[in-house]
Amino acid sequence: MNKTIRRAAVFSLLLVLSLLVRATWVQFYDGKALAEDKKNRRNAIALYANPLGNIIVAGDAITGSAQTKGSDLKYKRTYTDGSLYAAVTGYSSQVYGATQLEGIYQDLLDGTATQLKDPLDTLTNKRADPGDVVTTIDPDVQKAAYNALGDKKGAAVAIDPKTGKILAVVSTPSYDPTTISTGNDSVWKKLKKDSDKPLVNRALRQPLPPGSTFKLVVAAAALEDGLYSDVDTKTDSPNPYTLPGTTTPLKNESSSAPCKNASIRVALQYSCNNVFGKMAVDLGQDKVKAMAEKFGFNDTTQDVPVRAYTSVYPSNMDKSSTALTGIGQFDVTATPLQMAMVSAAIANDGKLVSPHMVSQTSDADGNVLKNYDDSTETKEIVSSSTAQQLQSAMQTVIKDGTGTNAQISGATVGGKTGTAQHGENNSKTPYAWFTSYAKSDSNGKEVAVAVLVEQSDAARSEVSGNGLAAPVAKAMMQAALKN
Repeated sequence: MNKTIRRAAVFSLLLVLSLLVRATWVQFYDGKALAEDKKNRRNAIALYANPLGNIIVAGDAITGSAQTKGSDLKYKRTYTDGSLYAAVTGYSSQVYGATQLEGIYQDLLDGTATQLKDPLDTLTNKRADPGDVVTTIDPDVQKAAYNALGDKKGAAVAIDPKTGKILAVVSTPSYDPTTISTGNDSVWKKLKKDSDKPLVNRALRQPLPPGSTFKLVVAAAALEDGLYSDVDTKTDSPNPYTLPGTTTPLKNESSSAPCKNASIRVALQYSCNNVFGKMAVDLGQDKVKAMAEKFGFNDTTQDVPVRAYTSVYPSNMDKSSTALTGIGQFDVTATPLQMAMVSAAIANDGKLVSPHMVSQTSDADGNVLKNYDDSTETKEIVSSSTAQQLQSAMQTVIKDGTGTNAQISGATVGGKTGTAQHGENNSKTPYAWFTSYAKSDSNGKEVAVAVLVEQSDAARSEVSGNGLAAPVAKAMMQAALKN
């Protein structure tokens, strides 16, 4: 063979081999990344080529799919009472992606989940009929929280202490996911720029100082440790109490409250800062932290199944800072979910059932794929004796203390108010907190709730857990306990 022809043939063969190698590389290595690239329009076309599965509340779909006009995306996501349930569903948008339950269960809702496919579908990569997500949400409790919060900036969570089912997740101000399902840029920009942050799920994903509601955790630590034998034993609590290493007194909200050497019951009833500040110092930060972590603080993997932001109890503090953590200040932060978990564990005689807001997933024929109600985990946080003592003290808060606005006829209610400082030198409007539980005297139903009012139209002097947050909690508890 002619040398020139031979060289040309070898060169051509090398070119063919390089093309084959490149094609193989793209298909088997880059293929997945290219297929999943957000800029790949074919993904959106495939996702919205058929109606999506639905998110279910109390047997009714709160999501839907509607045909579009003049678009290569055949269907769009729709929502029933979108603003009411936005903190539960999140959104599924043709342009902005999917969040919360819409995002977590996207493959189930669009029919690509492997558990939906038979062997032939798996082999051919055919989309199956989409499945559904059945939530634990109680529409009456959800509506009660949403309506009671009204135009306030805040959040609320309700949990069934016996089962861990989350009955309500509300964040206000809210938004309607339908308005951004097809990518309305003007609405999206307005939501993103809104200083009230309606896209933020305050119930699960915005931890803030819990204020005096955290005193329940400190009290639990003191009882479990044996620092005090019961809630009616007098404590060693001077009033005023000076923060260790400083000349700064830890003031109480009411100068006339009987806080000097007050028992845990009286200290919760009047929310005595001197008692719990000193109690935290006497216990030491390690013991308070250990108890906080048993309730769920510092847990970076809290999924319900939406990943909740971590509620924090800090470390490496001096004694004055430790005292401030005893009243839920310094660097202590908590989500409403976390504070609802505290009340739920106390109400359930010291046992915390893992909170969850999805009951089950199912295929298009209604067959259950996974039952989350049957896979809950129960942890003992405190002894039943400690829990029952705290229940009794929390009931005193409602009957004769700072939480009287949460009283419910025909139910046993226990709670704790909180007002957390906000801004440098407490210059901004404080946060109003309330966490509580209620047990029906007639039908055996129970509920634990936590409410945060971050901002309202109330005058600063009128901001309190009892004045702003307790009425919201009461409305939720009444809805949960009704026959």
